[in-house]
Amino acid sequence: MAPLSPSAHRDTFARDGLPPAGQWPALIADLPELRYPERLNCAEELLDGAIARYGADRPALVDQDGWRWSYAELRDHVNRLAHVLVADYGLVPGNRVLLRGPNSPWLAACWLAALKAGAVVVTTMPLLRATELRQITDLARVQLAVCERGLVDELAEAGFPAARTVTYTGGQGAESELLRLAAAKPDRFTAVATAADDVALIAFTSGTSGRPKATLHFHRDVLSIADTFSAHVLRPRPDDVFIGSPPLAFTFGLGGLLVFPLRAGAAAVLLERAAPDVLFRAVERHRATVLFTAPTAYRAALDTVRERDLSSLRRCVSAGEPLPAWVWHAFHEATGQRVIDGIGSTEMLHVFISAADDDIRVGATGRPVPGFRARVVDDDGAEVPDGTPGRLAVQGPTGCRYLSDDRQLQQVQDGWNITGDVYVRDADGYFWYQARADDMIVTSGYNVAAPEVEQAVIRHPAVADCGVIGVPDGARGALVKSYVVLAPGYTPSDLLAAQIQEFVKQTIAPYKYPRLVEFVSSLPASATGKLQRHALRESVLAETG
Repeated sequence: MAPLSPSAHRDTFARDGLPPAGQWPALIADLPELRYPERLNCAEELLDGAIARYGADRPALVDQDGWRWSYAELRDHVNRLAHVLVADYGLVPGNRVLLRGPNSPWLAACWLAALKAGAVVVTTMPLLRATELRQITDLARVQLAVCERGLVDELAEAGFPAARTVTYTGGQGAESELLRLAAAKPDRFTAVATAADDVALIAFTSGTSGRPKATLHFHRDVLSIADTFSAHVLRPRPDDVFIGSPPLAFTFGLGGLLVFPLRAGAAAVLLERAAPDVLFRAVERHRATVLFTAPTAYRAALDTVRERDLSSLRRCVSAGEPLPAWVWHAFHEATGQRVIDGIGSTEMLHVFISAADDDIRVGATGRPVPGFRARVVDDDGAEVPDGTPGRLAVQGPTGCRYLSDDRQLQQVQDGWNITGDVYVRDADGYFWYQARADDMIVTSGYNVAAPEVEQAVIRHPAVADCGVIGVPDGARGALVKSYVVLAPGYTPSDLLAAQIQEFVKQTIAPYKYPRLVEFVSSLPASATGKLQRHALRESVLAETG
């Protein structure tokens, strides 16, 4: 690893938390466009750079009601917000700023403003509960939170101080503490001259132990996902209109709904609510051309997609879970769109294996995105022959760097990022997904860690013990299922199952709750008493044949 450039951060917490150099993956920059200058502020490059290349009057961001900002208006808002962070809240480069809100132009502007001011951004999902927020604010040592007014209660319950929380509201002509302060600020702001390898964002991913993992990504990393997957596979145009369902807190959404459109000088529609029916109505209304969503949404749309005018679409992207071949064929038959499948991860920041157009082989994830390398290895890290299942290993311009976490040693081995997926590579270099290698459940495009759900279920007074796995489901890919051993004095019932489910929804993000609850007398365990989730999975396979 080359020595890091001198940092612009006065608060060095993020850089100090990087893994030792010997534990980093190999980082490659084979493409000329990945050789960035030593000083680089990704927000300045995405916004001011786009204006320099494409002009200031182009549409940049559109909300769900059709209210839009041009690139010039977005830059004015971003610069004023950056002044607020520095002048009114004392932000210094390197401070961590938590962002909490649904997708909206204001959330995007706050993200860009924080980065322009040299902060490290920590964007969180609106659905997270106080327990999860407390873990994030503690691990990242967040100094300031910018929160949509309707979501502030959980943050307060997490113990984050009100004096370090600034609220905003979305919408045209919105009034709030943050926006009132911004209105009085200048519309020019000199971006902090961060190093290309200064940390720009901390993205959290669920750990299979139930402890969240914080991944550190540099300013150059943010641009590299646009200059690899977006530039070489998606190939956007300045006249594109992006739209999608993933939150900006997911790196899939951050790339597809903010970084990629800005890098291309295009526009993005940011929807606060993006259930499949809402999403496809919005595609029709806004004449969107590039769609980012999970396989679940493509499946859900099949019943009604023929009733909508989706002729504006020219690119559809799927990630977050495997895209079933039958869904690909059905959506293609209904719309003529050839969905671009892909696999990415929070650790790698975005998609690293994919295929588009004539390169698509339905059922396969694709081939390594230009700028990345991938192979299939055995437990010792040796490459296995084509056609043999093994662990997926990846290298590229991005890579896993956990914040002060010994799990770095499992995620990076011999310079390769080990994704936790089992794949087969064929003789033509296409990668075919087989299974997850750990206890992560991918349901409707969301990653849910089985141990985290177990920890929530077991807090219910009726539960003595529990085990959680994912079970196959045609609509969602997988369902979260909890096997529950009841405490003495409790009797199994549908009512009790519903009460446990509601309890979990109030304890952690609602999408993580067990949709299936089965009461059992005991759970499979090893000789040392450790829960054997694999035995639960094997019992499901035996039942389904």
